[in-house]
Amino acid sequence: MARVFMKGCEAIAEAAVRAGCRFFAGYPITPQNDIPEYLARRMPEVGGVFVQGESEIASISMVYGAASAGTRAMTSSSSPGIALKSEGISYCASARIPMVYANISRGGPGVGSIQPAQMDYLQATKASGNGGFEMMVFAPSTVQEAADMTCGAFEYADRDRNPVLILCDGVIGTLMEPVELPEMKSDDEVAEIRASKRPWACVGHKLDYEHRSWIQPGHWSTVVQQQANEEAAALYESWRRNDVRVEEYMTEDAEIVLTAYGTSARVAGSVVDALRKEGKKIGLIRPLTVHPFPFEAFDRLDYTRVRAVLDVEMSIPAQMVQDVDRAVKNRCPIHTCLCSGGNIMKKGQVLEAVGKLPG
Repeated sequence: MARVFMKGCEAIAEAAVRAGCRFFAGYPITPQNDIPEYLARRMPEVGGVFVQGESEIASISMVYGAASAGTRAMTSSSSPGIALKSEGISYCASARIPMVYANISRGGPGVGSIQPAQMDYLQATKASGNGGFEMMVFAPSTVQEAADMTCGAFEYADRDRNPVLILCDGVIGTLMEPVELPEMKSDDEVAEIRASKRPWACVGHKLDYEHRSWIQPGHWSTVVQQQANEEAAALYESWRRNDVRVEEYMTEDAEIVLTAYGTSARVAGSVVDALRKEGKKIGLIRPLTVHPFPFEAFDRLDYTRVRAVLDVEMSIPAQMVQDVDRAVKNRCPIHTCLCSGGNIMKKGQVLEAVGKLPG
């Protein structure tokens, strides 16, 4: 297939359309505006629906409704906008509604800055809404991965009947790169996907637990609520066994291991390449799913060799380092290389941090 030159946000939007998404509702916020702007033009071309909601809250509620009826549906926003959508996302998780959303993250907390940052890690992986629900969270570091992960996210969402998040910092969202887009699903394939959801979708079923997509969460009995939570916990555990995705780059003989995701991982990877040319034994663990987190990748390290792990993040204070600490289990020191406030991680900054490591 021919490659095209696209921004990350545009690639996410086009990949969603090609994956069969036929409903999008969103609200403008930088740096994700290219997603709704693109879909405002694209959705009518494929018989889909685009809505600019009057707010983030309205938009996620519309997605909840469309997805409840069996349509592949999506929304997107940036950082504080995602916070406003959190109640609706929690409703989708509660009612087991498959939907996809993208966070093209910016600085924070609060309104923060409109420049790129990686300060939503804890929100994405630990507290995307009330009630302790979990989601698969993908973290692309290239425009190609942004497209591929978006397309795959709809498959995971339908498989699990659960929201899926694309956590994409503002650099990847606005960067232009060549990308090979997935094949376009035909109208028949889109119809088949929707028809496959009829057993549970809001299409006229008797109101009961099995068809809870149209039960108002909060109206369940305590018995049903606990049963739903037990089923959800089993689902989350299955991800940890089967769905962790990670890149382990030159870690077999590494004495220093960098770990990073998204834009920070691009920079960290270039540092590994540069220092390997100098004969230094350095590697990279890059989570492609930041949830479930690739704990076992850290177990595979040879801690008789590894003298330090360097966590690289565009966040102050560091956030992913909490999972890194759980993964390393005190088997070697952990250090950080951080920037924030819309500053983008630089190769020289990481090289300097590596140079300062003890030993």
